[in-house]
Amino acid sequence: MAREPLARAIDTLFSDERAGETRAVLVFSGGQLVAERYSAGYGPDTRFVGWSMSKSITGVLIGLLVADGRLRLDESVPIPAWQRSGDSRGEITLRQLLQMRSGLRHKENGSPSWTSDEVRMLFLDGRDNMAAYAEAQPLEAEPGAKWEYSTATTTILDDLAARALTESGDPVVRRKVVADYLQTRLFGPLGMTSMVPEFDAAGTLIGGSLIHGTARDWGRFGEFLRNAGSVKGAQVVPRTWIAFMTAPNPRNPGYGAQIWLNRPQANGEIALLPGRAPASLFACIGHLGQYVMVSPEQKLTVVRLGKSDAPQRQVVLDHLAEVVGLFPRH
Repeated sequence: MAREPLARAIDTLFSDERAGETRAVLVFSGGQLVAERYSAGYGPDTRFVGWSMSKSITGVLIGLLVADGRLRLDESVPIPAWQRSGDSRGEITLRQLLQMRSGLRHKENGSPSWTSDEVRMLFLDGRDNMAAYAEAQPLEAEPGAKWEYSTATTTILDDLAARALTESGDPVVRRKVVADYLQTRLFGPLGMTSMVPEFDAAGTLIGGSLIHGTARDWGRFGEFLRNAGSVKGAQVVPRTWIAFMTAPNPRNPGYGAQIWLNRPQANGEIALLPGRAPASLFACIGHLGQYVMVSPEQKLTVVRLGKSDAPQRQVVLDHLAEVVGLFPRH
């Protein structure tokens, strides 16, 4: 494709004040890094917090454990507090957690912000043992019946990952086995050398929001997803798992399993580019306008990192649609 239209489209992401602050943009086309730009104070070695883009890493982590036979997709999950007689939470499956339809009570965004379960879990009364906070919530709907975006749900998945890897409740052991597993099975094979996952005081991965990495490594993760879980011909996670993650779930066609899809959301909100990009496009999306957009039909991955509030993010999406629209389908 022509260099100038792409350069202009990327320039606009940085120069349009209505889009907030863009800090990094990368474009991979056909497996090659064809564009890369940073704002002042940021560069190729800067680690950026993924916020909720981290959820997609948790999704792959769970896929690896399922492939290893350590977890099962359609069985009730082994949360001890849910296994008591008469507790309907014991019916919740791993699939339902991954697809954000556990039925557990949750408020992701509150006003004022400290009333939200997300903020309480991450920063207030739940911060020392985030999984315990998340797993203590009662059901507000039948498991599987209702879609509700929930950072707490991803925290439960991260607790399950630790439980699958060790029987120890020692925070140091839990932290080490999950960090080592991520490094050995995912970050190492993908060449994501900058990744830094955070853990809470109980040793649970904060995989719903606090995984850090360079823009290039976030791009490598997007390319890994575009290639259906393979890197340089080596299948890291089964292709069927990536197909599952990127398939519409039964309660929201705009969401898969820990990843967003380019389709209308069940609640009518617009998360990506429906009608302006291939329906097969999907994305890791993070708080304040973090995006790793992947379009398999176009052999394209676009990374945008920055700081944009809710109204500004629609402007960011408009500019990203312009970038994506420059590339042909194959």
